Amino acid sequence: MLLRELMDVFEEVAPLSLQESYDNSGIQLGNPDQEVTRGLVCLEVTPGVLREAIDKKCDLIISHHPLIFEGMKRITGKTAREQIVMEAIRHNVAIMSLHTNLDNVKGGVNSRLATRLGLERLKILRPAKGLLKKLVTFCPGNYAEIVRAALFKAGAGQIGDYDCCSYNLEGKGSFRAGESSNPFVGNPKELHYEEETRIETIFPVYLQPDVLSAMKAAHPYEEVAYDVYPLDNEFEMAGSGMIGALKTPMGTDDFLAMVKKELGAAFVRHSPPDDEPIQVVALCGGSGAFLLPDAIQAGAQAFVTGDVKYHQFLDVAGKLLLVDAGHYETEQHTKELLVDIIKEKMINFALLISDTNTNPVRFF
Repeated sequence: MLLRELMDVFEEVAPLSLQESYDNSGIQLGNPDQEVTRGLVCLEVTPGVLREAIDKKCDLIISHHPLIFEGMKRITGKTAREQIVMEAIRHNVAIMSLHTNLDNVKGGVNSRLATRLGLERLKILRPAKGLLKKLVTFCPGNYAEIVRAALFKAGAGQIGDYDCCSYNLEGKGSFRAGESSNPFVGNPKELHYEEETRIETIFPVYLQPDVLSAMKAAHPYEEVAYDVYPLDNEFEMAGSGMIGALKTPMGTDDFLAMVKKELGAAFVRHSPPDDEPIQVVALCGGSGAFLLPDAIQAGAQAFVTGDVKYHQFLDVAGKLLLVDAGHYETEQHTKELLVDIIKEKMINFALLISDTNTNPVRFF
């Protein structure tokens, strides 16, 4: 399989356009047109992971955290990162990463963490804005069903748990075809009126090329009239964090014990508990304390994440139970998620999960 073909598979689930501005997801190292046959999946690309890949004859490493975040002005082997790049090139090992694009999609890192903790009725905690557009097009009434079906197949018309969403209005369009045109209806150089259907639907920005291409392919007109409008609506299929509910409420001690066990954490830090049972839980894998205001506003009784600072524990006193289960611990399941994405797409590509412990935090 070509490297870019594998990246395309992951992009179907977690488009690169969903990554944060500071991120560098995607192909980190390697020619997109090079053939890859065996991948090693990890959270971090470390010297140990690279050595494991070489020993296991893997020509690709797929990581959650990118090896390269900032630009590299020179590669001399002075830093561990530079050494990894040099050694990977020497052994023809490509590297790709799926970071915040996989964090920010429903069904991604946070969905997997929520499922691990037994949460149901999952929703994005902070839905993304600016990711939706509205398409308006016009076609002869007897072609409206064909055009709508093509748009829906390309991914347009999804609103929450509803699909095939559109608004349709009957009207009359006018046009005059040019002398060298080949009009579907009417004659060149004659003003023509046609009974048409106005079709309105929405789509996420990353699907725009596919949606417009599908519309034009299904539309009978030689020149398709359409408008695309940016929307400020929330996009419920993408964004930061996750919120859901436990099947049955749990006492604080039982909840903390469950989080510790399910994530294999050496210990968990938490804010002072109260006597209220916990059922509504928000979370964010990795460093998610920036979502505390959203969790509180959404009515969460607990928030699970990593990398919590001292004063953040103080700030939530009496508002919810803040649980720091560790950055690594709340993202470790990402490795299995990446493998499952490939399995679900039924692609014949060998993926191994790294045995190397890349958690840089140790406990004494």
